[in-house]
Amino acid sequence: MIDKMHKNIKYACGLMALFSGLAIAGTPSNVPAGSTAKLTLLETTDIHAHVLGYDYFKLKPNPHVGLTRTATLIERARKHYANTLLFDAGDTIQGTVPADYQALVKPLPCGKELGVYKAMDAIGYDAGTFGNHEFNYGLPFLAQVSGQPMRVKGVKAGHCAGPHYPLVLSNVVSLETGKPLIRPWLVLKRTLTATTPDGKTIRAPIRIGVLGFAPPPIMQWDKRHLEGRVRVMGVVEAAKKYLPQLEAQHPDIIVALVHGGLDTAPYTPQMENAGWYLAKVPGIDAMLLGHSHTDFPGPRFAHMKAVDDVTGHVNGVPAVMGGFFGSDLGMIHLRLHYRDGRWVSDAAAARSEVEPTCPRKNDCVPADAHIAALMGNLHQATVVYVQKPIGHADFRMSTYFADLGNMSALSVVNAAQRDYVKHWVAENRPALANVPVLSAAAAFRTGYGGPDDYTNVAPGAITIRNAADLYYYPNLLAAVKIDGATLKAWLERSADRFNRIDPHQRAAQPLINTRMPGFNFDQIQGPGLAYVIDVSQPRGRRIVSLTWQGKPVTPEQTFIVATNNYRAAGGGHFPGLDGNHTLLNAPDGNRAILIRWLEKHPHLTRKDVPARSWHFAPLEAAGPVTVTAPSGKLGLAESLGLPLRLLKDHGDGTSTYAVTFAGK
Repeated sequence: MIDKMHKNIKYACGLMALFSGLAIAGTPSNVPAGSTAKLTLLETTDIHAHVLGYDYFKLKPNPHVGLTRTATLIERARKHYANTLLFDAGDTIQGTVPADYQALVKPLPCGKELGVYKAMDAIGYDAGTFGNHEFNYGLPFLAQVSGQPMRVKGVKAGHCAGPHYPLVLSNVVSLETGKPLIRPWLVLKRTLTATTPDGKTIRAPIRIGVLGFAPPPIMQWDKRHLEGRVRVMGVVEAAKKYLPQLEAQHPDIIVALVHGGLDTAPYTPQMENAGWYLAKVPGIDAMLLGHSHTDFPGPRFAHMKAVDDVTGHVNGVPAVMGGFFGSDLGMIHLRLHYRDGRWVSDAAAARSEVEPTCPRKNDCVPADAHIAALMGNLHQATVVYVQKPIGHADFRMSTYFADLGNMSALSVVNAAQRDYVKHWVAENRPALANVPVLSAAAAFRTGYGGPDDYTNVAPGAITIRNAADLYYYPNLLAAVKIDGATLKAWLERSADRFNRIDPHQRAAQPLINTRMPGFNFDQIQGPGLAYVIDVSQPRGRRIVSLTWQGKPVTPEQTFIVATNNYRAAGGGHFPGLDGNHTLLNAPDGNRAILIRWLEKHPHLTRKDVPARSWHFAPLEAAGPVTVTAPSGKLGLAESLGLPLRLLKDHGDGTSTYAVTFAGK
């Protein structure tokens, strides 16, 4: 039986023994040729600082997310499988109010460890990598909390408290040194339980090589933080560069931690989801994927060439993607054979699976109380912070029906962004004072995570938590100067959120294109702007009317649009938005700007926010056009002037509604 003791980690509260399915390798032993072993690679990804299963916007527990429940699955896997290793594929430190609290509100001192890393240390990870959101708070903060001294412009030298497991990143290079930002590869030495050809159980050493990859578009998404400091290599190029160095260390198997998903479009070094192409690079034995916030293996990938969405193979390489927010545990079960003095993985025999923390809505594994206890002080401080009042509103701001044109939540964001940019232009670009200023915002919470995953700010007092709910991500404000043709193309790309509706089809047709995330459905507002979306038209021809102050927008007309750094730099692949038209990269975050604007409007009314700027073109469909939304919302829809009809209550908190397209 393998020795479960993995390592001991010291905390101020005392010593805590951690367990893992693999012991750290000691003195090598003779392993008979033909010996076999099973090795299970465990993966979390896109945790986004969800340690506790708690909703800081609603101030109540949320059992469907949180590393405390993933920890229970990890513990069970370690008991069930003789040999395990645990990895994290990035987007770890950002994404919750406690994360923002430690980064922006009350920044951690150098000697204290980040909350999510403290929890991960208690669980006992073997290695991890960075995702794109690791860079959101800037390189100085990342260097500090990751404990990785980075020789890069603007980052002080020194070593601060980071996670107790190693981090690896293969495709980000410091411009100051020309060398990798942190180690590009590593070798883990472990001991596993194996079986000899004559049936005896032995302990045997194994060497596991690890690579790690961030998505190359971070150079656009976090341009303000990264430009002039680092450069990013393509995932395939970085793998080909560092695999020979890693292979020279004679690892038995090589694992790639890839903060990216699968895409079969033609490869470029800037590809966001390059896992499919990475699998074609010889030498990689397993891929732990992420970034796409979904499960692999799973039906979403059934259409892809050379992808087995049942066994979890990509171009023959075993792979897994373990969901997001701590809601799942990814596992790759490898079969190893010992020959020619090393362990070799039988790729064809490998199997991957994703185990959810909640197999059914009201059936979740118990949370690990010890992990929860580590977050006590941070949790309480965050709860106090989010309840700080900043104003009052006399209307509801929600995203339940944002896809249907209810802009109540987006209008507040757009008002704040537009106000900031107008003042900046007046002070810094007076020559542009007569250029119309618009603002673009998207609903970040549109039910992707279930029936509770919506923004809903009731009439009454507005607090910090409401502002954090209205603007979910810690983006920085940006503004772009564009022409009318680009504005129309921007809106056309946003309209990809909708499926094309055939008015003659009698069968039900879903309105929402689930492949287009809600955060890419930008809704643009500004006094005098109006547009119409015709969902019966093909992609690229759905904006059938676009006017400014009652007159058609011309292709050469000039506009300034307030947005965020992600969109301005090319995030979401919007035509004409690639960083070249950016007029302003503000030092202030969109959420902070929103909070200050709300404080200046302590008695918010509908007159303080722009009116709805768009509507659907009239359409009579032979069959129902459907949307899925939380149950029991017909009354709210009617109060908003949205004609819906209930078709079915699914009994899980969601219902299917039929939409009527009556025009204005």
